[in-house]
Amino acid sequence: MTDLDTRPAVDWLALGAVTVTVISWASAFVAIRGVGESFGAGPLALGRLLIGSVALGAIVVARRQWVKPNRTQWLQIVSIGVFWFGIYNVALNAAEQRVDAGTTSMIIQIGPILVALFAGLLLGEGFPKWLVIGAGIAFAGAVMVGVVTAVTTTSTTKTDADFLGIALCLVSAVTYAIGVLSQKPVLRTIPGLQVTWMACTIGAVCTLPFAPALLDDLGAASAGATGGLIYLGLVPTALAFSTWAYALTRMNAGKLGITTYAVPPITITLAWLLLGEVPHYLAVVGGVICLVGVGLSRKR
Repeated sequence: MTDLDTRPAVDWLALGAVTVTVISWASAFVAIRGVGESFGAGPLALGRLLIGSVALGAIVVARRQWVKPNRTQWLQIVSIGVFWFGIYNVALNAAEQRVDAGTTSMIIQIGPILVALFAGLLLGEGFPKWLVIGAGIAFAGAVMVGVVTAVTTTSTTKTDADFLGIALCLVSAVTYAIGVLSQKPVLRTIPGLQVTWMACTIGAVCTLPFAPALLDDLGAASAGATGGLIYLGLVPTALAFSTWAYALTRMNAGKLGITTYAVPPITITLAWLLLGEVPHYLAVVGGVICLVGVGLSRKR
């Protein structure tokens, strides 16, 4: 019998961690869209990762808990840092300069499908019936949200998606999946906070070439845009990636990945409230379908 088999039906700590992650990541799509006129894609990624690295590093030092990674674990952590923190963030920021927040969040939901597929193939998690059913329903809802948002043009909502923007969203989805699949094995023996800090720092190092541009952007940015950058570093990066790592130690990767299908409807709502992007009523229906799929994927 495995540890997962002996846990209670509802792991409330893991559920709370997932909730924090999902809401924080949904807000990140809106924040990136909001500050995108003040910061370039690369500088925004570097600034966000530097802030996240400093915040996480302070906690790691305070906790004085360190496990020395072996060679394989180093490769896994470097993979997380390069793909999920480095390439993902630059590609996502560039995508949101061309695609609205709601559509971007929908397209990236291809990532959890890849996670569930390869977790079943490579991590031995299998393909539980309700995981497959829930994934299919949630993906259909996410597609509905994105398609409706993409074809809707009003005085407050206009999608200017182009081929490059969609391609960048797909790059983000793939690098997200690589990051999650690299993260799951290493979390078996390395504390989640340590892994998150190391990966975030590696991502920051990868984006250091954007440092001169970041300094230029900071000099011209408004106080609100700079505050948005700080928020992205502290909440969707430092906090949300830590709660994600915690949840990943208590749930399988496939099932946890499917919970991110709750992100698009939350993103649509936040973009509506904060950016004035009014969603089509069918997008709301799609959001409800996403949530239904997420719920079904967690059935045993």
